[in-house]
Amino acid sequence: MTGPVGFVGLGAIGAPMARRLLEWPGGLHVYDVAPKPLAEFARAGATVAASVADLAAAASVVCVMVRDDEQVRDVLDEILGSVADGLVVAIHSTVAPDTPAQLAKRAAERGVTVIDAPVSGSTIGAAAGTLAIMVGGSAEGFAAAEPVLATMGTRVVHAGPIGAGTRMKLARNLVHFVSFTAVAEAQRLAEAAGIDLVDLGAVVRHTDAITGGPGAIMHRDSTAQLLPGDPWTGIFEHVRTLGEKDLGLAVELADSLGVETPLARYALTHLGRALSLPEDTP
Repeated sequence: MTGPVGFVGLGAIGAPMARRLLEWPGGLHVYDVAPKPLAEFARAGATVAASVADLAAAASVVCVMVRDDEQVRDVLDEILGSVADGLVVAIHSTVAPDTPAQLAKRAAERGVTVIDAPVSGSTIGAAAGTLAIMVGGSAEGFAAAEPVLATMGTRVVHAGPIGAGTRMKLARNLVHFVSFTAVAEAQRLAEAAGIDLVDLGAVVRHTDAITGGPGAIMHRDSTAQLLPGDPWTGIFEHVRTLGEKDLGLAVELADSLGVETPLARYALTHLGRALSLPEDTP
């Protein structure tokens, strides 16, 4: 697919994503409600559309990166008011789990294919073109959009039918923000213990780069309880042994300093179950 690409939403992540498409063979058409990014893209060689409808009429694939469900629905309404059969619309915004299927059903009545394609990697990945893009939709929709998506990301995953990309993104971000909450808890403990928080952060980033961080245990294709002969059983038993020892010591330190550590206490109690180990595993 080398036809024109349209991009709606030139915000903090949308703009660097769209910049990756400036050299797209079929040309890039852009639209945003703010004039400043449109002027910047015009200087860079993109075609500035007068409206979402005009952009959709000129494009073969339209990428949408706006703020929320309401804005996504508004953009799709404008698209469906102007397009012919065959357009593919990739929704990059993170929306509610059921929104992609609702939008896809409406769009299909007009011959338009909607895929949900949320991204992970923040502004850094968007600028570098190294985003992870998680796609839900038909095989045909994915195939049509994949060359465009691959220009903006280095890991483009067809997660399943419509909505699967959004569900994968929500699961991925659960890891992200629960980890942030744990970091805040660890920082409070470290601060109370007289530890330099900047040094602690440097150590965490250094070792996560080596071990893979939370993703290091995400290689199984199931969360079913592990059996004695499973190769992962021994590995996770070792993880549990070390984890319970260190979490226990951290809770003990927190108690001595009067610091509340609810996540550490929860993890200490539930680590084995979280790792899918049998309840009687030592």
